[in-house]
Amino acid sequence: MEDVDLIQSSVVVVGSLNVDTVIPVRAIPMPGQTVMGGKLQTFPGGKGLNQAIAAARAGADVSMIGLVGDDDGGRLLRRSLANAGVDHSLVGTAPNDASGRAFITVDGQGENAIVVSPGANGAVTPELVTQAADVIAGAKVVLVQLEVSMEAVAAAVDAATGAVILNPAPAPPAGKPLPHDVLSRIDILIPNRSELATIAGAFGPASVPTSVAEVKTLIDRVEGPSRIIVTLGSDGVVVSDGDKVDHVPAPKVHAIDTTGAGDCFCGSLAGRLAQNDSTYDALRYAITASALSVTKSGASDSMPTAQQVADAWSRRHI
Repeated sequence: MEDVDLIQSSVVVVGSLNVDTVIPVRAIPMPGQTVMGGKLQTFPGGKGLNQAIAAARAGADVSMIGLVGDDDGGRLLRRSLANAGVDHSLVGTAPNDASGRAFITVDGQGENAIVVSPGANGAVTPELVTQAADVIAGAKVVLVQLEVSMEAVAAAVDAATGAVILNPAPAPPAGKPLPHDVLSRIDILIPNRSELATIAGAFGPASVPTSVAEVKTLIDRVEGPSRIIVTLGSDGVVVSDGDKVDHVPAPKVHAIDTTGAGDCFCGSLAGRLAQNDSTYDALRYAITASALSVTKSGASDSMPTAQQVADAWSRRHI
């Protein structure tokens, strides 16, 4: 990572950057099944990049910390950040790794299946994150995910003085719970249904909550974060704030591609909170932005701007 002047951004995102290879299919293949797909498309992505762009389009000043390869993919990812107004001077180049890649199938209902090859993201170390400790400490909101190592995430959490948001995706494997010293420093935890089940110590498809009541039960089993927001896709979100648990429905839209919808929610929420929105206003914005994002193909390319969210509200489209 090259030396840079101290950056003061309201949101700092520490996380992954991937090149997304997307192929539409009629149905996501079962094990052992071969299906024919449509036109192959390539988009900038990765949970970190997606969330950074969503936060920037929500109006926040954003810096991204991570690694890409010295390849065409890395140059694509840097251009994408720059075009969105995200400061990428703290995105380094891993000399011995290619940029991360995600291989995504999307079916006719907009649902997806994703396989990630970490590439350069696997080289994001605690030492690399600590080099940017002053930048992290200067942010109102620090946003992290789990597509880089837990040790790197812990270093970012340790350096933060503002609010810390953790999107625990992908969920840690069975038998490897999130470290308590990390969870105890999290201000807002944002899992989806299956990630919530894993964090709560419930494993297997049958453990994934299907109702709001089941979500609330699992939330009670998670200790540490002061606030938990569980994303439920088209069913909205469940918000737990101390003793109060609320269900907030999502707008109804026609989904084309749900890839990156959760990232849109996380980044948008961080961006609005960093601009001093109330929790309610930030939630309303993030839910609307996420709903708009699924009406377009791609992940980072589908993140709406603040003006597009405002237009949707004014036209009552959402």
